[in-house]
Amino acid sequence: MDTATGWTGETACALQAALRMSNQTFARHLRLSLRTVAGWHEKPEGHPQPQSQQRLDEALARADSAVRERFAVLCGDPAQSTGAAAESVAPAEDATRVAAEHRLAADPNIGQALTRLDDLAGWEPGTARSHVAARLTQLDRRHLLDRADRRSRIGQPAIAGALDDYYRSSMAGGFGRYGARFPGGPVTTSVLTHPDWLDLECSLTSGYDLLTFTRADRDRAAALDTTAAEAAAQRLAETLTAGTRFTESTLYRLTSIDIAPGKLGGTFGLSRFTSYALTLDLLEGELDDALTAGVSPVPGSLPLRDRYLPDVASVLDVSGRLCAGGALALCAFARPATFSRDRADYVLLVQERSGNVINAARRLAVIPKGFHQPMTDYRSDARIAATLLREMEEELFGREEIDNTLNAQSAADPMHPSRLSGPMRWLLTENPGALRVECTGFGLNLVSGNFEFACLLVVESDEFWSRYGGHVEANWESSALRQYSSLDSDSLAELVTEDTWSNEGLFALTQGLRRLKQIGGDRVRVPDIEWTVS
Repeated sequence: MDTATGWTGETACALQAALRMSNQTFARHLRLSLRTVAGWHEKPEGHPQPQSQQRLDEALARADSAVRERFAVLCGDPAQSTGAAAESVAPAEDATRVAAEHRLAADPNIGQALTRLDDLAGWEPGTARSHVAARLTQLDRRHLLDRADRRSRIGQPAIAGALDDYYRSSMAGGFGRYGARFPGGPVTTSVLTHPDWLDLECSLTSGYDLLTFTRADRDRAAALDTTAAEAAAQRLAETLTAGTRFTESTLYRLTSIDIAPGKLGGTFGLSRFTSYALTLDLLEGELDDALTAGVSPVPGSLPLRDRYLPDVASVLDVSGRLCAGGALALCAFARPATFSRDRADYVLLVQERSGNVINAARRLAVIPKGFHQPMTDYRSDARIAATLLREMEEELFGREEIDNTLNAQSAADPMHPSRLSGPMRWLLTENPGALRVECTGFGLNLVSGNFEFACLLVVESDEFWSRYGGHVEANWESSALRQYSSLDSDSLAELVTEDTWSNEGLFALTQGLRRLKQIGGDRVRVPDIEWTVS
């Protein structure tokens, strides 16, 4: 800490982490209010009041050498750390561990996850924190990065094939895995669907999007046995060590399905992100690790999958389990002809997901893509278009997080016209006829049981790209953004066959291309694509 400028909220929190104290314990230690300590977490750039600065000075002066060493590392000054701990642990490793311990002690999102884990596992309060703390000492961030690299090398066809092996014997009733045939060859995904759920051509307006919210339904997260609870504790420890974003928030959970061409019907209840992250979201990692280890993915070989999604009937039983999920869309922007492009076309955007996201990390996906969750109006936000437009603002138009992934949401109407970015305001208020928003397909992803609404967003006016094309930029959820021309049939055929796709991303891409070919006219020359359900 720079003693010339005094304490900030950030350095105060660093001292709390070095002392390994909760907000409440730290407040008592300093003889200050809990609200004061919480305020430092909310405004890390702020400066505490003079009395608080004095109390912090006194606490640091009383601290032992180990606390001082951890505090120095957290403040970015490992050179000041001395003693056996500094000699035995490399600075980078020590900084990672201290940062993880900081979040364990001070991050309110992690605190809520720990409380939820205690509840689900039937543990005494504080047990989850102890389990996670014990695991932090055994984890090495480099090993987690190496494992993430191994997982990312598992191609989409391998994942789809493994889930076919696991669920093949329980397929029935016309349901099957979504696939596509096109000139480049067939592809198959892990998305469980039905012919009635495809080629929906459903405009996402109030007359067609009939999905509703019912407050009466409760969270269906199942109680955890020993194996599931230990896996959840390991997940939290790895999240802290890897520095992965983790935000507790409300999610919609699907409770019934009534979907047909031209109509989206069904109901949503509510769940919490922690309930999902500590249960069904663990299935993807378990499957990836089994494949990298050469384990045959059949019933009996995957303990968590055997518990949560043992057969197709359990996947379809959305009313009896936690079924979170979201919406994702192929985005197509009309472009005029230029000196280097002699025909008007659509530019199609594809993202390479970053390693910091929970879902589909390091895989190809269409953009926007996001969990379906409410902002401030649970009933109105249940519409799929609400999620798509919110994600479009965040992921393409540079708007700061609206869904509280990074910051608390305090605006009464986050999508009010006065708050919109310039590109979104142009689309929604100045030229509302320029944007077409449709759902092209629906399915349940066998990877983790998520519901997937595959959609198509088309901006049909050349003027938008001429004005705002230079403003389109992916946010932190993407490591790279690619663009393709709707006239480049060969490149699109190659794109479909890349094996780094997420399964839901490939589902949305192929369904979106099919629909774009129907409505795009001379701007579109994409391969013929036929879907299959097998």
